[in-house]
Amino acid sequence: MLLERQVASSLLGISEEMTEGLGLAKDELLDMYRRMSLIRKFEYTIKDMFARGVIAGAIHLYAGEEASAVGAISTLDERDYVTSTHRGHGHLIARGVDINKMMAELYSRETGLCKGKGGSMHMADLKKHVFAQPIVGGGFPLAVGAALAAKMSGSHAVTLCFFGEGASNQGTAHESMNLAAIWKLPLVFVCENNKFAQSVRASYALAGGSVAARAVGYGLPGERIDGTDVLAVYSAVKRAVERARNGEGPSILELDLYRYEGHEEGDPWTTYRSKEELEEGKKKDAIQSFAARLIESGVADKETIDGIDAENAQRIKDAIAYAESCKLIGPEEVFTDVFAG
Repeated sequence: MLLERQVASSLLGISEEMTEGLGLAKDELLDMYRRMSLIRKFEYTIKDMFARGVIAGAIHLYAGEEASAVGAISTLDERDYVTSTHRGHGHLIARGVDINKMMAELYSRETGLCKGKGGSMHMADLKKHVFAQPIVGGGFPLAVGAALAAKMSGSHAVTLCFFGEGASNQGTAHESMNLAAIWKLPLVFVCENNKFAQSVRASYALAGGSVAARAVGYGLPGERIDGTDVLAVYSAVKRAVERARNGEGPSILELDLYRYEGHEEGDPWTTYRSKEELEEGKKKDAIQSFAARLIESGVADKETIDGIDAENAQRIKDAIAYAESCKLIGPEEVFTDVFAG
């Protein structure tokens, strides 16, 4: 039945999907495309900047996974929480975080999201309820804590916990999923299975071949979704978020994706996959396919799509100009914002 549902979803026109209960207006669909396009442009801009030595530090790109962040986070409202990963730029942009401050953070400027001290992997925006956690598997306990706080306070806030298939093999994953199930926490575990844990293939590292299949061990619903289909992601996560908000407990969702770049910038990815494999993985590009569906269904025309892309390109240029105009953090800041108990 799951496979049949996925196939049926891929054949639907957008207008039909909207009548099936997604409840998405034209402006919302275009905003989904806008955020996906912005993520892609942001990532490839900083890829170039890193190669030229403009920014430093470890950079993990989200290219190829845009439908995951946008589809999932579009189901949330302002009270909800997101725990991100070391590959988190897409989650931040999907949540509506200021890209000027994101760029300033990469430039180590005082106006950055974390005052220029966090860099790429520690970017967070507490005002937007997005927590950063670059340690593989480290986001699980944070998500449980946020969800427990929401349940105890009666806020009905839901937490999305993003993680990779490699992180699912950490002990924190089992402990957190078990606790979340026992306590029926308002939490949705979202596995972004991009096929590689650094250089280790998911086909080798995942016993049973699926993270979603593990849900049965916790008595939770589990579902595997085409992570390149933003509307399929939205639909599945929306059901899980509504379930969590209604007090029915957590779910485990696994999104099938393909990572376009190496684990991090500088990773010699050709040592563990071929260029031919990469090109094959890119054939089902989330952004191109969504743009085609928007045009085919009459929601947008090519000029509208091109206009959004041009607007995003200008936003990136403006963010760079903003970052370059801001003050670089100095050595006097080394011991500020450091807490000891």
